[in-house]
Amino acid sequence: MTERQTETRVDRLFLDRWSPRAFNGSQLKTSDIETLLEAARWAPSAFNAQPWRLLYAARGDANWDRFLDLLVPFNRGWAGNASLLLFFVSATTSQDKPNPTHSFDTGAAWMSIALQAQIMGLHAHGMAGYDHERARTELGVPDDFRIEAAAVVGRRTDPSILPEPLREREAPSDRNPLSEIAFAGNFQK
Repeated sequence: MTERQTETRVDRLFLDRWSPRAFNGSQLKTSDIETLLEAARWAPSAFNAQPWRLLYAARGDANWDRFLDLLVPFNRGWAGNASLLLFFVSATTSQDKPNPTHSFDTGAAWMSIALQAQIMGLHAHGMAGYDHERARTELGVPDDFRIEAAAVVGRRTDPSILPEPLREREAPSDRNPLSEIAFAGNFQK
């Protein structure tokens, strides 16, 4: 596997974090799940609104199959070997007013879980591939909340468990250079 490189002093934690699909199907200890969720709890949010809600199922619990069934077939095929499946939900309002940063703040909670997983020797993989309407109904999400994404956490295993096309993609992806994403001053195309 090729190691990601940077010209800056960014911590290896950011470079080593990536989203594999080959998981070993093991269960997580309750204390590990609580640690992951606690990391999200401490994510920053505008006006400390903390709009995120984390709906989760642990491998082998009463909700696992129900949560897994909400994923599109492609994601269900590989995510079934993960240890934890989460749906990130955000409150679109705060104090009876629209909350324009609910998605941004909930994304911070997701990144907190992804980095905590990396610190613990686990990996996380976020997904938009789920049945959005069915998930809203099945998970009882109220109208003033939005399901932002799903994610799995687990322990990596050999990519040979994946179908051939996914085996080839089972490596950290590169990122666009800073010159394409960060601009001093106004937006640039």
